[in-house]
Amino acid sequence: MQSANMLLRRIVRSSVLPFPTQHGIKKDLFPLSRTLSLSLCLKQDKSCEPSEKLDLDEWKKVMKSGLQEEVSEIVSEPKELSSLAAARETLEMWRLAGRAVPENMSEEQLKTFMECPSKSAKKKYLKYLHLKELYKKNDKRKMDEKRERRLEAQDQDSKTDETKKSPFVCLWSRTMDKAYNWRAAQSMIFGQPLVFDMSYEKEMSVREVTNTVRQIVMSESSNRRSVDPFHIHFCNFKDDSLYHREFIKNYREAWDKLLITVTDQCYTEIFPKDKLIYLTADSPKVMKAFDHDKIYIVGSMVDKSIKRGVSLARAKRLGLETAALPLDKYLLWSTGAKNLTLDQMMHILLTLKDTADWKKALEFVPKRKYCDFVNKPVKELKRTLDLISTLKLGKGREKGEKQFARNYPKR
Repeated sequence: MQSANMLLRRIVRSSVLPFPTQHGIKKDLFPLSRTLSLSLCLKQDKSCEPSEKLDLDEWKKVMKSGLQEEVSEIVSEPKELSSLAAARETLEMWRLAGRAVPENMSEEQLKTFMECPSKSAKKKYLKYLHLKELYKKNDKRKMDEKRERRLEAQDQDSKTDETKKSPFVCLWSRTMDKAYNWRAAQSMIFGQPLVFDMSYEKEMSVREVTNTVRQIVMSESSNRRSVDPFHIHFCNFKDDSLYHREFIKNYREAWDKLLITVTDQCYTEIFPKDKLIYLTADSPKVMKAFDHDKIYIVGSMVDKSIKRGVSLARAKRLGLETAALPLDKYLLWSTGAKNLTLDQMMHILLTLKDTADWKKALEFVPKRKYCDFVNKPVKELKRTLDLISTLKLGKGREKGEKQFARNYPKR
């Protein structure tokens, strides 16, 4: 009987133990097989009944079923991991090949990439992720640059604040502001009126109205800083209009404190018609000299399309005298239109009022528009015109000579 037990132990060890070792099963299963075999042997020892036999086939079936479940549980997880690793390897190969592949991808994005139905869909998805990553990097770079600029500006402001805080500079700025305001207040009583016609809102777009208001703000600033400022009138001005809203945007709380006259009345209702002169570039009459007894009207209009005759037609309907600046008389035009901005008009009128010198006044015209200032004899002027025309083509020379003959007819 002992020899039979020894033989059974050898069979169990030789048949059961190599199976899990061949399939890479953990050693934790070995004690279970050993205890099972030993328990059966001990039962046989205790019973000592030779009629009871061990059914090895049934026992092998039970062990194989348990081992297959364990193996399936262990192998199922590496399948997903292996597929993700394969996807990452293909992405790395595509990146080395120069395709648009993002640098970092999450597991969800990898799973979405693996679920794409075709290769073109996978390429499109990777391109989308690549562009998204580039946009994020670009936004981050812009934010960093903006932060650096803000820090630099803060450093510069801190340096300039030290000079601004000096008592002499503060006292000087306050004193000059008081002097400018005092002059503007005096001009409201004793100054020569200057009218801005604010009735052209319907003739312009929103952008043109914005540019007009910006130029008027610059004009008011230069007028307030002049030696003898005008008394500015905003006529035909309507509350809650586009002009009004743009002025509030620019002036904010200072709008109600401006030393100007704002009214919704027309200038013909405030001033006598015989003293009004409407300044327009379309007028056939040329302004020879500045008249201190007249009241000049400037149309508050900036048109990109250069609408001709709008202000002239308005002046004619009201029966007003018109005048144009003598630009052709004093400037030899080369290129560009002969229209000026509102702040340039203000500078010209202020200079004429103070000095009565057209050369100084017309210095505010951009020099890119004219070749020379006409303050010479006609012979010298013709020499300069011939010299300029020789640098151009023949047609350009003929055109220049015709323009010269038109501007300076023989007397």
